[in-house]
Amino acid sequence: MLKLQTELEGQIASFGIMNDCIRDLGYNLGGNWDYDRGCFDHILCQEGGETIYIRLPFFVMDGELDHYEATIKFGTPYIIKHVVHVGLDRDENSLLDATGFSQFQQPIDTDGKIIDKNRWIHAGEVAVENLLNCMQTQHLLKIS
Repeated sequence: MLKLQTELEGQIASFGIMNDCIRDLGYNLGGNWDYDRGCFDHILCQEGGETIYIRLPFFVMDGELDHYEATIKFGTPYIIKHVVHVGLDRDENSLLDATGFSQFQQPIDTDGKIIDKNRWIHAGEVAVENLLNCMQTQHLLKIS
């Protein structure tokens, strides 16, 4: 994991409007959200079984995450790498994968070693800068 030092940390925005804006930039709401916190994820690179993401964690300051009007505050963005199996599994779940009943395999490594750290730090900073520009254009930033 590579932590990024950006101007996004500490920014406050409306969840619903932010979610609409961020989706247009290729981000998705991460699967491990709860009513008081969550993250937006964006794929920076995907090759074979390796995927490098930028993750933008946030905390709910007012309301609940499933409500459009909730207010969120961003934490420290970071880069993470997931490594998954490529090809068919050769275990008891292989039939389920081949028939489509099980869409996802367990990752080999959910926090893989990131090579060429400077490249990914730069890519993450550019992605955050694009997001900040979108937020400013849409007048989403609130005074924190």
